[in-house]
Amino acid sequence: MCGIVGYIGRQKAINVLIDGLERLEYRGYDSAGITVIENNQLFTRKKAGKVSDLKKILDGIELKSNIGIAHTRWATHGEPNDKNAHPHSDNSGNIVIVHNGIIENYKAIKKTLTDKGYFFRSDTDSEILAVFIGYIYNKVKDLEEAVRLALSEVDGTFGLVVLSSYEPDKMIAARRGSPMVCGVGENEYILASDTSAIIKHTRNVIYLSDNEMITLSYNGIQTKTIDNQITDNQIHHIDFEISQIEKGGFEHFMLKEIFEQAQTVQDAFRGRLQVNEGTVRLGGLRSVAEVLKNAKRIIFTACGTSWHSALVGEYIIENLCNISVEVEYASEFRYRNPVIYPDDVVIAISQSGETADTLAALREAKKKSATVLGVVNVVGSSIARDTDAGVYIHAGPEIGVASTKAFTSQLTVLILIAIYIGRMRGISLPDGLKLTQALSELPKKIEEVLKTADDIKAIAKEYCNARNFLYLGRGYNFPVALEGALKLKEISYIHAEGYPAAEMKHGPIALIDENMPVVFIATKDEIYDKVISNIEEVKARKGKVIAIATEGDEQIKQYANHVIYIPETIPMLTPILSVIPLQLLAYYIAVELGCNVDQPRNLAKSVTVE
Repeated sequence: MCGIVGYIGRQKAINVLIDGLERLEYRGYDSAGITVIENNQLFTRKKAGKVSDLKKILDGIELKSNIGIAHTRWATHGEPNDKNAHPHSDNSGNIVIVHNGIIENYKAIKKTLTDKGYFFRSDTDSEILAVFIGYIYNKVKDLEEAVRLALSEVDGTFGLVVLSSYEPDKMIAARRGSPMVCGVGENEYILASDTSAIIKHTRNVIYLSDNEMITLSYNGIQTKTIDNQITDNQIHHIDFEISQIEKGGFEHFMLKEIFEQAQTVQDAFRGRLQVNEGTVRLGGLRSVAEVLKNAKRIIFTACGTSWHSALVGEYIIENLCNISVEVEYASEFRYRNPVIYPDDVVIAISQSGETADTLAALREAKKKSATVLGVVNVVGSSIARDTDAGVYIHAGPEIGVASTKAFTSQLTVLILIAIYIGRMRGISLPDGLKLTQALSELPKKIEEVLKTADDIKAIAKEYCNARNFLYLGRGYNFPVALEGALKLKEISYIHAEGYPAAEMKHGPIALIDENMPVVFIATKDEIYDKVISNIEEVKARKGKVIAIATEGDEQIKQYANHVIYIPETIPMLTPILSVIPLQLLAYYIAVELGCNVDQPRNLAKSVTVE
């Protein structure tokens, strides 16, 4: 959510800022704004709506400035409108900020400032922080110190950049619980909340840590903690290509990312899968190998799509490793005083590695002395740095807000982890060989699934006007039913629910009639006959059945209105194949309805507030 860009260097700042905002549009937002220092004065424009609306009000204005900040806002405090858009200024109009996150003690700060005669133009907590920095600056007459002292008094989260006409040759950024990256170029620096806004200009970046500040000037940069301790940051290299954050001929990023999954699944196991040895090598887990070998309980914590991947992981690890596994919503985990023992292993899953609820959950687990691991996509992210060990999924940048390739890459990594632990705990070599061989064959099988896209598009056209869908699966594919329903809700705004197929008769069956499409994942496994019985229950009530079935299954045709086939694989790997038709179904329905597939309403890519 919320995007930040800042620039100081040799180029026209306005060009860098607008380009950066456009590259951050995928994160979800409702307004946009910029401030540059022009002739030692702050020039600000902001507008509710899209970056394109901001560009319109800038059209024809010549701005030569080499320093500025910009923002796309996703509303938390105050409705989306012009006055609540960022940047926000202090009362003097000489200090501006852009801010991601939430100031939890904003009411107390606002009362203090109001009592001293300060005023506020917006409904946001962010403006209160801007005014607070201005209030302290009036005392200390030093921008960096004013920012540091203000942030020392703040409760909550922030990714923050500050600019001032008082000191027009510098900008100051800080972070706590909300990502902030500094790109280091030749005589220029680019601040952003996401590396996608930086890669066009430089591949060298510094990832700010929590409670860390950075001061940028034309002469260089300096980092320190909010407690005023100088820090020495390592420069990291971004390894993805700019083509990965462009559509590459596809109509939408989501469709591109669905079609990338044969490659991204292979990237997830590349160099890790030892097919001839029936095992895997995970260097990121080497330091905790003995802990995993002897673990009595694993707890997954995650949100949204990542929570669904954790549910699949629960089935797989319990099956292969004989370890008790629990799956927790990260948003609930820290608030119910969870029972965690020092020999527990807690695995946090997050595409962005910045999900606020998941970060809070893993920190709660660390307080209770558990071993905490991370499964994330973004290198250098907070979860990657705050965990004891972990595994990157290597899916590359995922621009579409509705996650697709990250989900299948997460599943791949969780299978790798299960094999890694299982081989240490007694999986035989023949079983290991069978698993690794089947996993190595998945990319080609994904390509086969993607060839059904036109058939799925036709099904989508037939059912795009339905107002409710039911998704049903059992075993490994129950979480896939949840994920399929989530995808449809996210991008088409059609109400959809996922259930274990056997639970249908405990309530949802009351909804089924001739207007209710029901999607079944009915692949050939040990509970196939049970799923067929559930399909017959739906057909008896005139429901419309769309079945995801195993290639060669002719029996299913007598029960289903539509059948989408996927190649045969071992049951625990089927979720990687069975979810792809559901992703495509959601995509094509949303396109038929004219929805903004890549930027669905009210959603954000990286949820960095609780």
